[in-house]
Amino acid sequence: MLYQLPTGKTVYLTLEEYLELTDQDIQYLISVDYGESILNPFTGSSVEKPESQKYYDFDYIPTDDELNNIPSDDTPFDDIIDLSDSLEI
Repeated sequence: MLYQLPTGKTVYLTLEEYLELTDQDIQYLISVDYGESILNPFTGSSVEKPESQKYYDFDYIPTDDELNNIPSDDTPFDDIIDLSDSLEI
C-alpha cells in the first residue's frame, strides 16, 4: 500500500509494516527524507494497469474422447436429498 508521510512524500508499505508503524518510525522516515513525491493521484492504481481479458471460444466443439473423460453424475443431489425416509402413502 502507498502511505503518504506528513511531508507529502509517499512510501510503499506492506500491510504488516503499516500495522507495526509507530510515530518514531514516521519521524525517522521524515528525518532521512525517505520516499518520493508523487504528482499523479492515480499512481499504482488499477486505472493504469492493463486490463486482462479472457478469451472464450464459443465455436469450439469437443471431441468424443474429451466428452468421455468428463465424469457424469446422473443424480448430482443424491447426497443432499435423502429420499429413503420419505413417507409412503
